[in-house]
Amino acid sequence: MSLYGLSVFCVVYALSVASPGPGVAAVVARSLARGTVGAPAFIVGFLIGDLAWFTLAATGLAALAKTAYVLFVIVKYAGAAYLLYLAWRMWTSRAETLVDGADEGSQKPLQLFLGSLALTLGNPKAMVFFLALLPTVVKLETLTLAGFLEIAAVICVLLPLVLGAYVLAAVRARKLLRSARAVRLVNRGSATVMAGAAAAIASN
Repeated sequence: MSLYGLSVFCVVYALSVASPGPGVAAVVARSLARGTVGAPAFIVGFLIGDLAWFTLAATGLAALAKTAYVLFVIVKYAGAAYLLYLAWRMWTSRAETLVDGADEGSQKPLQLFLGSLALTLGNPKAMVFFLALLPTVVKLETLTLAGFLEIAAVICVLLPLVLGAYVLAAVRARKLLRSARAVRLVNRGSATVMAGAAAAIASN
């Protein structure tokens, strides 16, 4: 794959990952409420989901993905249900300041990974990018194995960097919270954002 083509993909993909959507909303909301605990597993779920969509597009299975409507709907609602579960956990969680140990997380890494994976696989934004926008940026019909691996490597680097930046920004904002009342407001605000992201996924 040419350096120019790879550069174009880098720019387009980075903008796609950074643009507001259910995934970004989930990352920011969870980081505001829970800090960095569990963030790596949460981000890996998004990464594997994007790699799965890219593999489908690159191996010519895009048509199958588009026709597997029932499976897509099941995964989509599973992702929405997971976001609603996170929203409920945040809304009902105890309002602890950072000094009190608010960085303690109760969710297991596997739960976080599977939740964000389901969210990505059922996210219309990811599907539109890889099955509709990607072919306009990369000539998938002539993509070689080397080109496939190059793009996969770019995804493995850019997605964690972009989402990691959102996590760090949210954590920096969270450090300003020094009262239980402020933490409670952030938790419930984050829960509202999560519920809104779930509704956006379920309605598309």
